[in-house]
Amino acid sequence: MDFFNSQESLTTIQWVLRAIFAYFFMLIIAKAMGQRSISQLRLLDFVIALIIGNIIAHPLSDEKLGLKGSMISMIVLVVLYATSIFLSLKFNKLRTFIDPSPFPLIENGRIIYKNLGKAKISLDYLLSETRKEKIDDIQKIALALWEPDGTISFFLEQKYQSITKKDLQIKGEKFSLPRTIIKEGKIDINELKKANKDEIWLRNKIKSTYRVDISEILLATVDMNGQIKVLLY
Repeated sequence: MDFFNSQESLTTIQWVLRAIFAYFFMLIIAKAMGQRSISQLRLLDFVIALIIGNIIAHPLSDEKLGLKGSMISMIVLVVLYATSIFLSLKFNKLRTFIDPSPFPLIENGRIIYKNLGKAKISLDYLLSETRKEKIDDIQKIALALWEPDGTISFFLEQKYQSITKKDLQIKGEKFSLPRTIIKEGKIDINELKKANKDEIWLRNKIKSTYRVDISEILLATVDMNGQIKVLLY
């Protein structure tokens, strides 16, 4: 494992091995840190991602630096990260520092301009976010909150909210997410079993309903009632 330690120079193969080793080590580190750190970055997540990125980058570009020191540093940082997350769940003051409470940007159709500066965003950015949410008038917004992860949550005035089945006192069916049973011409046996169906049933259903071969199907889903929807190539 000469590639693992510092060298005066590395061969092409050693550079490749070092990069491969660092890649899989980073996957393990990311897995240990959890899903939160690779979704919306918050303060603690951003800091740890920035530091770890710099630590692993140097030995990948400088043969005089070994991987051992970088790996030890990264493990220590991940332990500190996990400890900080744990402590933030126990102590409110630390949690408030790491994940500050959301604050309003819009209340009752009125923009709170001073809070735009607190969030460090411009009026143009706020208007852009409202357009993304298909909101054409600021006055329709009852409340807009700046969240700790840098996103904005919008709540419309009641009279502008969509009517639901509950509002009309209509009893809806129980929600069930359709299962993907065919992807790119291949049957997903596990999903088929979860839908309480077998391959013979599927092939017969496809043949009788759509008259195509499984290999011709890009995507197929089945709902709780056994209804299949197919998209062909």
